[in-house]
Amino acid sequence: MRTDFDPAAMSRNEFYKLLTAVVVPRPIAWVSTISPDGAAANLAPHSFFTIASVAPPVVQFSSVGRKDTLRNVEATGQFVVNLGSEALFEQINDTGTDFPHGVSEFEEAGIASEPSLRVKPPRVADSPVALECEVHSTLGIGDSTVVFGRVVHAVVSQDVLVDGHPEISRLKPLSRLGKDEWGTVGGVREISRIRHADWRGPASSR
Repeated sequence: MRTDFDPAAMSRNEFYKLLTAVVVPRPIAWVSTISPDGAAANLAPHSFFTIASVAPPVVQFSSVGRKDTLRNVEATGQFVVNLGSEALFEQINDTGTDFPHGVSEFEEAGIASEPSLRVKPPRVADSPVALECEVHSTLGIGDSTVVFGRVVHAVVSQDVLVDGHPEISRLKPLSRLGKDEWGTVGGVREISRIRHADWRGPASSR
């Protein structure tokens, strides 16, 4: 038995809660931006986040509504995606607070920053990974705006590298689930993609 849900018969928030409970886990783009006058550095988590393109390297996140992150991105054309790790759990949640316009989450939440190399917005000093981005394009869809950013520089802490490659057990990224739930990596499974030349039938019959 299944239960049917009709978005046309539900409120916006009701279906939003359903979507965010079933599209899980969602990686977090902890996005830092800077105001057009350079006076305030903004930092906010966005859980509608993924890779959009490999060549050129483009990542994307969605802003639900018009918040400081989106305003700054549109005005300056730059942002940084910082990886949200387990060690920064409470700080990430702090930066989701609806502070008044123009207030710096770095300052309010006591989060250390460091200069970026290729863009003006600062990086989160304690985040193990930062992707410095220049805006490629934006796309408005309903009450949201998808921001596409070309990655112009990336930095990774040596503490999370094994043989030059980021190791998931050291990155320890957080993810968003439904309601007020957050996820950690937990168990990790490995499986290689099967070449057609090696195909031995569906998994259910092997």
